[in-house]
Amino acid sequence: MRHSHCVLTASEKNELLRGARQALTAALTPGAQAPLLNSTNFSATLQLKRGAFVTLHNQHHELRGCIGTFETHDSLFETVARMAVAAGLHDPRFPKVTPGEMENLKFEISVLSESLPCHPEDIIVGQHGMMIKKGFSRGVLLPQVATEWNMDRKQFLAAVCQKAGLAPDAWQREDVELRCFTAEVFSDDDI
Repeated sequence: MRHSHCVLTASEKNELLRGARQALTAALTPGAQAPLLNSTNFSATLQLKRGAFVTLHNQHHELRGCIGTFETHDSLFETVARMAVAAGLHDPRFPKVTPGEMENLKFEISVLSESLPCHPEDIIVGQHGMMIKKGFSRGVLLPQVATEWNMDRKQFLAAVCQKAGLAPDAWQREDVELRCFTAEVFSDDDI
């Protein structure tokens, strides 16, 4: 299974992290200027149409929000900026981020490959993220989740099923669609 990767330079990673922080700051500040989107000043890579997730952690390394998308008609820069705002203000699991939290908020960005149909035995724990679909139920776990929680393949599959609101063994059913993807993951701590 071959995924098309997006290899980012250190400068491009910095630009995405800066844009994510500026977008969320602008959304929290009445009258603030959002980062310039659709700019031709960005590299060709940042203008690609790529899915991405933005994960926010507080100063205690606790999850504060995480939202992303696979499908986008926007540039990578625009997608990351939108997902940063969504993670900070629209993740239903958490209250909205406040302006006072911004200084200590850590941003992590996952730039996604396309998702491809896969079988459970195809999954390489820590390298592949997972999406499961059944009817209107859908769950996604990023590749780093398995590593962070020390999961093996079956635990990872069970966790993505539960994320979709399905039984932990739903991945074994024939009427369930499994898709794998990879991600280039970086954060404020890496720069």
